[in-house]
Amino acid sequence: MSLDELRKKIDELDARVVALIGERIRLAEDIGREKNAWGKLIVDAGRERLVMEHIRALAHEKNLNPDDFESIYKQVIAASKRVQGAEVAFQGESGAYAEEAAFQFFGTTIQVKPCETLENVFKAVESGEARFGVVPVENSLEGIISRVYDLMLESNLRVCGETELRVSHCLISVFEANLDTIKRVYSHPQALAQSRKFLKHLSVELVPTDNTATSVRLVKEKGTPDSAAIASARAAEIHGMKIIAREIEDNPNNFTRFFILCQQDAPPSGNDKTSIVFSTKDRPGALHEALKAFASRSINLTKLESRPTRQKPWEYNFYLDFAGHREDKKNKEALQELEAISIFVKVLGSYPRAR
Repeated sequence: MSLDELRKKIDELDARVVALIGERIRLAEDIGREKNAWGKLIVDAGRERLVMEHIRALAHEKNLNPDDFESIYKQVIAASKRVQGAEVAFQGESGAYAEEAAFQFFGTTIQVKPCETLENVFKAVESGEARFGVVPVENSLEGIISRVYDLMLESNLRVCGETELRVSHCLISVFEANLDTIKRVYSHPQALAQSRKFLKHLSVELVPTDNTATSVRLVKEKGTPDSAAIASARAAEIHGMKIIAREIEDNPNNFTRFFILCQQDAPPSGNDKTSIVFSTKDRPGALHEALKAFASRSINLTKLESRPTRQKPWEYNFYLDFAGHREDKKNKEALQELEAISIFVKVLGSYPRAR
C-alpha cells in the first residue's frame, strides 16, 4: 500500500473517530440535562475513575499504552464536562493561580468566570451564574486563608472537591527589563512573602496587589523596565511579558489547597474527606470530648484549625477535616455524637481526596 493510500485510510479513520467522540459528547450533554433536572453534580469522581479504569483495560487488551489513552480521555472527559455546564468562578483574572487550579481539576476546556473578590465567587455559585467556584483555603507555607473559612460559615454552599496546586513564582516584566532595572515589585502579599529571600537581594519597593495576575497587568500597563510582578508563568504568557527569573519562591514545597464549591457535595467515591465546622461549650475538656467522638471510632483527623467566632471575645469555632464520607456509618455516628455535645455543627461537605 502506497504512502498516499495509507494517509487516506488515516483520514477516513480520523473522520470516524471525530464522529464517535462527537456522539459521546452529545450523550454527555444529555446526561448533563438529566443531572441538572435531578440536581446532581456534574463532577462524579467515582464514575470518572471507573471510566479511566475501563479505558486503560481496553488499551491493555489491544497491546496499546494505557497512559497514552488515559491522557487522551482526560481531554474527552473535560470536553464532556464543559457541555454539561461546568462553568467555574474564581477570584482574580486570567492567569491567576485559582484559574490554574480550576483547569487542573476540571480540564482546560471549561468556561471560567473571573470574579473581583472571594465574596463574588460565592455569590456567583449561590445565584447560579456559575455551577462551581474555586477558592484557596490553605497554603503549605502560610497556613489557612481565613476569609474563605469565614465565608463558608456564612454560606449554604458545599465543598464537592479539592485540588492541590504546586505554586511556582516568576519575576515578570517588559522585555527591556532585567534584574538591574527593577525598582519596585507588585504582587499579592502572600506571593511577596513567599519570595522574601529573592527580593531581599534586589533591594526593591514591594507593592501589594489584590491578585498575582492583576500585578502582571499593572506592570504591562506601566510599560517601564523599573517595574516587575510576581506571578505564574502562565500569566506572563497570557499578557505577552518577559520572565526575568523562574522559581523565585523561598521554599519549593509551596502548595496551595483549593476547595471546589457547589450547591451540594459529592457522592461517596471510596476515597473521600469531610470538612466540618463546630463550636464547643465553654467548659473544661469540651474540645477533648468533641475529638473523642472521632478517636473512639479510629477516624483519622487530617486538619484542625480554630477561628474566632467574632461574637464574643476569646470564643472560637473549630474547622476540622477527617477521612471518609459523611455518609459512612462510623462517620455518621461520630457527627451525631458531636452534635449532641456541641453548640453547633455544620458539615461543609464531603468530597474525593485530591489526587
